Amino acid sequence: MRVFVCGVAAALLGLLCIIIWHHDVLRVIGGAIPLILLLGGLMAVYLGYDDVKDKLPFCKTCGTTEPSNDVKLREEAEKFKQEAQRLQSELDKTKSS
Repeated sequence: MRVFVCGVAAALLGLLCIIIWHHDVLRVIGGAIPLILLLGGLMAVYLGYDDVKDKLPFCKTCGTTEPSNDVKLREEAEKFKQEAQRLQSELDKTKSS
């Protein structure tokens, strides 16, 4: 209950301060918007670059045209999935017999 009352008091005090210093609050918000846009854009560029780099089939850092380890691992995982499906179908056949 004490936390709730303190929260309400802080919210009212914050609202009162915004009303009193509304010009300064708007100035801070106006300065924060470009910074937020810049940081958000940089984060989107980094995540997009990381996503594109993961989807490339060849290793660009080593300068060869061999597939990267990620591609090899995905191919092996696909082979294991197919093998598991084949074994599951054989198991189902033996259960139904």
